[in-house]
Amino acid sequence: MPPTNGRDETRLIRSGGTPQTLARTVGPPIQKGSTVLLPDAASLYDDASQLTYGRQGLSAQFALQAALAELENAKGVTLYPSGLAALTGALLAVLKTGDEVLVTDAVYKPTRRFCDSVLKRFGIAVRYFDPRQPAEELVGGASDAVRMILMESPGSLSFEMQDVARVAELARARGILSVADNTWGAGYLYKPLDHGVDIALQALTKYVGGHSDIFMGSAAARDPKLVQALEDGITHLGWAVTGEDAYQMLRGLRTLPTRLARHGESGLAVAAWLAGRPQVAQVYHPAVPGCPDHELWTRDYAGACGLFAFALQPGPEVAVNALLDELTLFGLGFSWGGFESLAVPCDHQLKTRKFKPDYGGPLIRLHIGLENPDDLIADLQRGLEVYGAQAA
Repeated sequence: MPPTNGRDETRLIRSGGTPQTLARTVGPPIQKGSTVLLPDAASLYDDASQLTYGRQGLSAQFALQAALAELENAKGVTLYPSGLAALTGALLAVLKTGDEVLVTDAVYKPTRRFCDSVLKRFGIAVRYFDPRQPAEELVGGASDAVRMILMESPGSLSFEMQDVARVAELARARGILSVADNTWGAGYLYKPLDHGVDIALQALTKYVGGHSDIFMGSAAARDPKLVQALEDGITHLGWAVTGEDAYQMLRGLRTLPTRLARHGESGLAVAAWLAGRPQVAQVYHPAVPGCPDHELWTRDYAGACGLFAFALQPGPEVAVNALLDELTLFGLGFSWGGFESLAVPCDHQLKTRKFKPDYGGPLIRLHIGLENPDDLIADLQRGLEVYGAQAA
């Protein structure tokens, strides 16, 4: 209630506060606030049982966490200001000086940059492994210092898959944590925690957001000790996400199954068409029969998204650039998971890898958006014709 006395300066500060009741809407209210007003003096330092500061999250953030926990079949989900922050935050929450972490060589480039700089500076050893190394060799060859195995399956450039379930099983038997970057599966097509993984990570920026306009990441876990470690890590590092972004992310989550179905269907159509083009040496899409790791995908995944790659027949970089510049429906830009189709050349990023597969020719990654796939195929046809003429 507004004050009934006092001067205007006081009345303006004290009026217009939070109403006692809110109308019930289909989405949560967006609360904006750093200060949380507590009922009495004894509650001020009782942060173990109640919310005492806005950075811990408010209504929209809590609603998003609850929905993601349902999606991931998790006991707890922490939110981060970006997908990379989710990965780096999870690593920092559980690793310590003297630990060693095994990282798939197909890992997202910014993750590699973090491992090679920050982790090593803190005395945490990093060893990269061939993403298709058998689980028994990988875990069996781990030293006693190994604390974590970080997987990204499929890899977001070249789409190698690990047998995540087997790695997680063998790692747990040795007391090693398993962590999976599951942005390709978006927590919907694949659920790492159901396959024994300890921490499942997502760049919510991609498919959950779905519109290329929000940054956010998440880490999901079942073990209460890990849930607490992740929450402590957020508190110690001071990260937070806004109520507006959490609300938009929750809105994206509502349509995730519908959008992913279209991305996956269109992606398969484009991939199948590319497989028959004379300018294409190989398609790398685990959901396409005959492509590498298709058996693993069939065993573990409920569907496909719109992200995959293809290798061209040998040709110079100038021909690759000509192909990309010819495209009109595919934007040239990083990230993926939004409504729009994108294309990027991969060879520059592949140079940093320890294990360098021979793709036969230049590798291009596509994200298939929500456009009509026939229009996208026509766009690629024009690009491939230009490539063929310049590579000849």
